[in-house]
Amino acid sequence: MNNPKHRRIFLRNLGLLGLGTTISPLVLQSCGGPQTQTTVEEATKEMFFKISLAQWSLHKALFAGELDNLDFAAYSKKEFGIDAVEYVNAFFKDKGKDMDYLGQMKQRCEDNGVESVLIMVDGEGYLGDLDVAARMKSVDDHKKWVEAAKFLGCHSIRVNAFGRGTAEEVSAAAIDGLRSLSEFALPFNINVIVENHGSYSSNGQWLANVIQSTGMSNCGTLPDFGNFCIKRSDDSEWGGECVEEYDRYKGVAEMMPYAKGVSAKSYDFDENGNCIETDYEKMLKIVKDAGYAGHIGIEYEGSKLSEVEGIKATKALLERLGPTV
Repeated sequence: MNNPKHRRIFLRNLGLLGLGTTISPLVLQSCGGPQTQTTVEEATKEMFFKISLAQWSLHKALFAGELDNLDFAAYSKKEFGIDAVEYVNAFFKDKGKDMDYLGQMKQRCEDNGVESVLIMVDGEGYLGDLDVAARMKSVDDHKKWVEAAKFLGCHSIRVNAFGRGTAEEVSAAAIDGLRSLSEFALPFNINVIVENHGSYSSNGQWLANVIQSTGMSNCGTLPDFGNFCIKRSDDSEWGGECVEEYDRYKGVAEMMPYAKGVSAKSYDFDENGNCIETDYEKMLKIVKDAGYAGHIGIEYEGSKLSEVEGIKATKALLERLGPTV
């Protein structure tokens, strides 16, 4: 067991991590038997995915000024041991074209050995707007984030497929808007990916059809384990009480054929460290069975644990289940 990470997992599972690293081989031998063999086998398996940290997991600290956007990459690495990050444009909204600022972000990543995975883009209009002029303005307003993503070394920007109208009307408009933006992004080698983020986009079948209909290889999905409210009491994307929810496991399965990223949403945990609202073992099996091997981004949004502890709990859950699913 030459891999230090696997050895730590093994010792932790035996309850011996606190005894130090100079444990007698006789002690380990005395713990033999089928259970130990299973533990060894599980500990030496590699996870089928890589872990990244979605910046929104720290939105409270960022909005409060307790953490600066420029320090996010280093904080991710030092506090959580995560070396891949997913940005949210809200935390540097006015810097999309500021090459000096973007250069600082890029340098911070390089200095800390952190990979930039994607930028989550909000507040740039509706790519599924039924009004053509408004839709094209939204496409144009997203272009700077494509360029920023390319500069930072990301592979994608995450966008929204919102619009006001019937499901069929918004679908047609979103196909057009996403296709136009994807055509712009293609020479940059940047993907345009849509998250299930409320309203029609949280209907897995609807979103899969939209993505497929764009006919663009760089247009895909970002399945989120938790955003499956398709109808709210105030008829908005995010506000009000959820009155109708799409089946999350069905939705993720429908989106996975087009997935270029995955978001591990979490809110609450039981005494065994399992996510209460989502069966992570079941969800990770869906992701694995789809042949996905990219990053899964931690996106903790709970309130019972602090942001730091919630991120750590989600990471621990992914690391525990990742090798065994």
